[in-house]
Amino acid sequence: MLLERGILVSIETIRRWGIKFGPAYVGRLRRKKASNDDVWYLDEVVVKVQDQRYYLWRAVDQDDYR
Repeated sequence: MLLERGILVSIETIRRWGIKFGPAYVGRLRRKKASNDDVWYLDEVVVKVQDQRYYLWRAVDQDDYR
């Protein structure tokens, strides 16, 4: 995604981002246990670019966790 926007980064930069931001990201993922009462909302968008269809989805639960 960065390259598509003209932003060049090295593999080393991505590795450092993983080390720096990875633990916080994992902590947010594990913050809440799933239950049978969870409700999920799914948004779907179809985008056409140069006659190619692309499907984009976003899932959010009732507490706005993605």
